[in-house]
Amino acid sequence: MVIKSADLEVLATRTSQYPEKSLPEFLLVGRSNVGKSSFINCLLGRKNLAYTSSKPGKTQTLNFYLVNNSFYLVDVPGYGYASVSKKEQEKFGLMIEEYLQHREELKRVFMLVDFRMKPTEDDVLMYNYLKYFNIPVTLIATKADKVGGSKKEKCLKQIMETIDLVVGDDIIVFSSNTKLGRNDTIKKIESLVDETI
Repeated sequence: MVIKSADLEVLATRTSQYPEKSLPEFLLVGRSNVGKSSFINCLLGRKNLAYTSSKPGKTQTLNFYLVNNSFYLVDVPGYGYASVSKKEQEKFGLMIEEYLQHREELKRVFMLVDFRMKPTEDDVLMYNYLKYFNIPVTLIATKADKVGGSKKEKCLKQIMETIDLVVGDDIIVFSSNTKLGRNDTIKKIESLVDETI
């Protein structure tokens, strides 16, 4: 699949604002500062489509990116960032729960974790939460270029031991700097989009 067009089409906080086009959707979740914006920009071949910030917690809506007029990438607020108030965190949680419960167009969740570190308790909770809804998940292990060759296997093992992937779920080691994992991610999206047509 060649990415020919990508635009931020809709910012939503409730179901009535979701896009009306019935296209396959892929949800992106992850801790604040795990590299979701860089992942989006790398995947779509655009430098600044998703706003990257040194200050985590910038995304406060469900952001629907229309790609090739054939599917949506849906970015949601990052979790686990302490400076966001409890009230805001609850609001984000309800917004995501509403989406997960009612969005039939959702095909798969790309859950981003930092390749360099052991997944946090929040990561494990998020994965289990997604499995509660029986949603297929691909872990995207970001920032892989920051890990030396000899440590890569150890980092991968650490993730796999912490998050117990169910059958059908998988992991892609990713770097937005070197584009490692980009083709694998696009192929996965392409196969699921083709299934829907």
